[in-house]
Amino acid sequence: MRRPDFDDPDLPLSELFREWPETAAAFLERHMLCPGCPIAPFHAITDACLEYDLEEDAFRAELRRIAGGKID
Repeated sequence: MRRPDFDDPDLPLSELFREWPETAAAFLERHMLCPGCPIAPFHAITDACLEYDLEEDAFRAELRRIAGGKID
């Protein structure tokens, strides 16, 4: 099975956490309930940023840094 594309704007949060579990820390530091949320399979990073009023490009950059070299 192919690894999900980290940069896919439609990547469900559940897949993000499954493939790059270390990224959950960025959500938890902001008191975001996304890790473990039953809606995570239906929401993407964009949705979370809208819901929590975050600047998406900056948040994506942080997630990328956290995931580090583990992104294909």
